[in-house]
Amino acid sequence: MTPTACAKEMQPFAGALHTAPDGKRGYLYMGFELDRDGKSILRELERRTPIIVQQELYFDEAMPEMPCVYILSSGGPNVDGDRYEQHFVVRRDAFAHVSTGAATKLAEMRRNYSGMVQRFDLEAGAYLEYLPEPVIPCRHTRYHVDTAIRIDPTATLCYAEIYSSGRRYFGEGERFRYDILSVATHAARPDGTPLFREKFIVRPERHSPERLGAMNGYDLFANAVVLTPPDHAECIYGRTEAFIDRERRLAAGITRLPNDCGLIYKVLGNDTGAVKRLVREFCSTVRQCVKGKPLPEEFPWR
Repeated sequence: MTPTACAKEMQPFAGALHTAPDGKRGYLYMGFELDRDGKSILRELERRTPIIVQQELYFDEAMPEMPCVYILSSGGPNVDGDRYEQHFVVRRDAFAHVSTGAATKLAEMRRNYSGMVQRFDLEAGAYLEYLPEPVIPCRHTRYHVDTAIRIDPTATLCYAEIYSSGRRYFGEGERFRYDILSVATHAARPDGTPLFREKFIVRPERHSPERLGAMNGYDLFANAVVLTPPDHAECIYGRTEAFIDRERRLAAGITRLPNDCGLIYKVLGNDTGAVKRLVREFCSTVRQCVKGKPLPEEFPWR
């Protein structure tokens, strides 16, 4: 049984489907490793519709040996009963940058929910940046994500996720009109030693996220997890500013994760572009501390 099926908070929404009998069942496996010349390549790829993977590109001038891969979907927005699985493996000393081609849109759901199970496996010396586009829920969305990470003490993972409050410009707006958003992230060493676990469950009808101490007027929430050796973590921490900018309607904070495994960086904002830029700047800091090179400028159409 997958974690999306086991999550207690999703059981009230696991009723009969009014869409296709089983919903969409997307699956993705990507395995990166070094070739004989020290170039990182996408050696293994397995996918199932509606997930599409573009051929790896090598456009990063600072790291021309790094494959950049974009994940697409031909299935439209997530609907009732959709279940997705993604598994990323980065072999010894390999590295990669992975993103999505567009935001993940969550359609209205009445009798079930949509779920995503993700797994990251990073071997010794591996390095992975996973920076997907934002998740946008509409009214009555039910969405659950379970992310499991297994990482060697010498590897680095920079994983960021951005969640919108809803379709702000649709009709009268749909800020926090979804039913439930459940997001869990947990990590362990290859031998099973646990590192950390974070989970947040948002049910706007029960407890409004707009209150003080939560979103408090902000529309977007970004969560960036960096698992990396302690010396890299201290470098990143020292270069990252925590602030509240009331004029720009932006706020950011950073803290250390337990067991000396890394850092977690959070951003609140009202403008998608501004939040994405902060997350990208943070991930660029991660790359500078780990690889000695910054991220390239984002494409202007992104």
